Amino acid sequence: MILSYGLYFVPLFLIPSEVSAYLDGGSTSMILQLLLGGAAGAMAFVKIYWESIKSFFRGKKSGE
Repeated sequence: MILSYGLYFVPLFLIPSEVSAYLDGGSTSMILQLLLGGAAGAMAFVKIYWESIKSFFRGKKSGE
């Protein structure tokens, strides 16, 4: 039990209390690009596999 508390609280002491971070335009555009690319990939996945997804939830085989 003491070991489990130690594993939880010890990392809290290793985290610095003050962090100086800077996000410039390149970082912001990279994060935006990641979000837009993920959304486009999710939409393409759903478009390609839509019939399989529908048949899975309806309980039918995709060939029926």
